[in-house]
Amino acid sequence: MTETTSETVKGFRFAAASAGIKKSGKADLALILSEVPATAAGVFTTNKVIAAPLQVTAPRIHLGRCQAVLVNSGNANACTGEQGLKDARRCGALCASVLGIEEELVAVSSTGVIGVPLPMDKFERAIPSLPVALNKGAAQDVAQAIRTTDAFPKMASVRVPCGQGHYTLMGIAKGAGMIHPNMATMLGFVMTDAEVDPSFLKEALRQAVADSFNSITVDGDTSTNDMVLILANGLAGNTPIQAGTEAGADFLQALKTILLDLAKMIVRDGEGATKVVRIHVQGALDAANAKTVARSIATSNLVKTAFFGADANWGRIIAAAGYSGAEVDPNRVTILFDEVPVVRQGLSTGQDFEAQATAVLKKPEFTVTVDLGLGEGTGDYYTSDLTYDYVKINSDYRS
Repeated sequence: MTETTSETVKGFRFAAASAGIKKSGKADLALILSEVPATAAGVFTTNKVIAAPLQVTAPRIHLGRCQAVLVNSGNANACTGEQGLKDARRCGALCASVLGIEEELVAVSSTGVIGVPLPMDKFERAIPSLPVALNKGAAQDVAQAIRTTDAFPKMASVRVPCGQGHYTLMGIAKGAGMIHPNMATMLGFVMTDAEVDPSFLKEALRQAVADSFNSITVDGDTSTNDMVLILANGLAGNTPIQAGTEAGADFLQALKTILLDLAKMIVRDGEGATKVVRIHVQGALDAANAKTVARSIATSNLVKTAFFGADANWGRIIAAAGYSGAEVDPNRVTILFDEVPVVRQGLSTGQDFEAQATAVLKKPEFTVTVDLGLGEGTGDYYTSDLTYDYVKINSDYRS
């Protein structure tokens, strides 16, 4: 059984600094360090345009070990050619040097404006200052430093009983716009002091990402820089967690909890968003069909603008289900806003129910349930409303 906690994770320290990458002068460079090399796994963007830091980091993480993560905001180091790769490698090398660890144990990550070379003089000055600032309680500073258009920092943690003791997982993420699987313009870093079998760690991360970061959308854009990393340093002293065990099931549930909490924070922080909406599809032929329908509804701009206007326009929802490509029989569809039915067997339930649904749509968080009436398949997606402020924020992002 997991429980929410604010305690630190054994063996991890954090630091942040203002390197002058952001025009605002706010903190824009962060470091996560494990006292010992950690077992590591990662999931990366599926965009064919892959930023330089991912090209450097992915091969290292695939080797299964990592000790430090260097993250900057304000500059994505994407579409910067061979120089971008050299700069990403230089950042990792400099970080390794000042920490006294192997270069291959450093992951580098960037987020921000695309197409602008890294201001390497600023990195050269700032990176050496990070080790002296390392602190067990500075995770909040890292969460602040990796923000771009985020309205608030995103953190979550849980403690899991294990044997005579416990272990902890802590997650930090950023993301607000360009949010759409797989994955989103988002970064996620999970630290745990549990000892976890390397193969199981990779599979657990894949499963947890599928049900969280790969099940959210804000605007349908997939970034060049997306990554989620998990580092497990084993300093909790537990028996190694394996797949197919009760301990493995507990760990997977804890990881899913962390990532879903962070994913919902990203949706809540969707640029200009005022609402978080769970799209729950049931009664589909199978889980794949359910997910396809949920994704189609969640990504429809017409649906999202209706959410913003608190318009119980279920016609947009059934239309999005119909063009999703999944098996849909309109005469079997039932739609509810929270517990309020607006459609039964493909027909409107009338104005009284629609008025109740309008009240639901004014809430900051609610669920739209679509029952296809065809089978046992279920699937969820999380989306935000589409507002005037989204256009304002993204029309002058680079200014």
